[in-house]
Amino acid sequence: VQLQASGGGSVQAGGSLRLSCLASGSFYSINVMGWYRQAPGKQRELVASVTSGGTTNYADSAKGRFAISRDNAKNTLNLQMNSLNSADTAVYYCNLKIRRDYDFWGQGTLVTVSS
Repeated sequence: VQLQASGGGSVQAGGSLRLSCLASGSFYSINVMGWYRQAPGKQRELVASVTSGGTTNYADSAKGRFAISRDNAKNTLNLQMNSLNSADTAVYYCNLKIRRDYDFWGQGTLVTVSS
């Protein structure tokens, strides 16, 4: 399984970005895909996740500002990020989990928010 993330970049505070992730390869259709981020000097943290059935989960920091979505037919995952602020600056990673057995990561895409 390979995960290819894209869409990062630089934006001013209050702006928006949309991240995308394409999963390729063979994997079980029942899974959880999500976005994590890691800021300099901090641990990687969950931003948002969505199950193959459509159930979403958001970090408190993302609620009301970010929206996660997926297209199971195209094996794509998206994260629409609005009202960005400097605390959102981080490397964002796409993740695919299958039960507790498999945990796949993309290469990361940098999001920089300037005030």
